[in-house]
Amino acid sequence: MPLFLSTYVNKVDKKGRISVPATFRSALVGQAFQGVVLFKATGHPCIEGFDFSKMDELSSRLDQFDMFSTTQDDLATAIFAESVQCPFDSEGRINIPQALLAYAKIDENAAFVGLGRKFQIWDAATFESRRVMARENVIREGLTLPSGKGDV
Repeated sequence: MPLFLSTYVNKVDKKGRISVPATFRSALVGQAFQGVVLFKATGHPCIEGFDFSKMDELSSRLDQFDMFSTTQDDLATAIFAESVQCPFDSEGRINIPQALLAYAKIDENAAFVGLGRKFQIWDAATFESRRVMARENVIREGLTLPSGKGDV
């Protein structure tokens, strides 16, 4: 599975094209689909991004709900109905649909934010506020990661 790390700010051109950070692209080498899947985040004003295989995993997780339940239908609609496959062009760029850029209020500078198995794309100035808030929350709440198997 790809691992997305760090934060990179890139310019969005007039056609909605943006260069995906080279480290993100290299994390996706060997994937069947050479590109990313994007959709509107549900918890923040940004765009969520995954490799295509992660979408398959999300679909499997939705199988935990009754296929005809409102919960399953709402989640599937929010994730899959609004998802867009964005293939890389020859220069490593993707074309982000205007509706997604408008949702995240991205105009000129977009921050690609690595979050481990996923990434987000934010308006660069808006993300700076989010970054500060997240760090403050971690410190105030004393948040830590659960211990992994084999940790001492």
